[in-house]
Amino acid sequence: MLKILAVIFVATLTVFAQVPEREMDRINWMEFKEVVPSKVDTVLLPTGTLEPHGVINNGADNTAPTAMAKAIAGKTNAMIAPTLNYGITGSLEGYPGVFRISEKAYRPFVRDILEGLAKNGFKNIIILNGHGGGQTAVLQSVASEVAIEKGVRTLVVNWWSFASDVTKEVFGEDGGHAGWNETAYVQATDPSLVKKERYTGKDMTTANPTGWTATPFPSSISLYKEGEGYPKFDQTKADEYFRKVNEKIANLIIEVREKWEKIDG
Repeated sequence: MLKILAVIFVATLTVFAQVPEREMDRINWMEFKEVVPSKVDTVLLPTGTLEPHGVINNGADNTAPTAMAKAIAGKTNAMIAPTLNYGITGSLEGYPGVFRISEKAYRPFVRDILEGLAKNGFKNIIILNGHGGGQTAVLQSVASEVAIEKGVRTLVVNWWSFASDVTKEVFGEDGGHAGWNETAYVQATDPSLVKKERYTGKDMTTANPTGWTATPFPSSISLYKEGEGYPKFDQTKADEYFRKVNEKIANLIIEVREKWEKIDG
């Protein structure tokens, strides 16, 4: 048994070693043909948008899933599709530097991307989504439709929601949009994107509304729970959070993929 496991382990390492570059836009067509789908049949598609995030970059919803894809591609034996940087921005649309793509334009564009990934041989299409709201529903709907129509498997992950237990484990409290959790993830990715000198405290935050709505939302930092999730800019905790979130997401992908394989017999 140990000998068999050793052979499987070596074979796995050999496959991984033959994939020197995992970013699809950094390889040529010949290299792609050599790898997909014979060695890699899983692809990670980061999706986000441009909107305000307190004192971190407007593109935080792109920065996070892109960094996540790069961090877990090896462990999940996946290729990385180019990030879809524009999305369905909602109540924060009124802030400077924000872009919003209508659902009418976004839905067919996402569908074409997913169908293109399926056409190119990917059996498992994993959407690492960095932006919530109406975008989540559209991604889930389109991904399900493409999976059924094209005979592929799709998984849509809202990382901050799925990793909410990690947020509470590392920080001891809940997070928020541009709160401690999201700010920490970006800080671990690239500290230069965090302008902590511009943070003025609670006056920059608003708890998620109950019984009221406002457009634009009065703060670019919205807390999931009153009094919790204020950015703290702790680099040690940021690095720990980054590592644990990535591990949780990677393990989810591996587990779901293993169960998919059982469906196929």
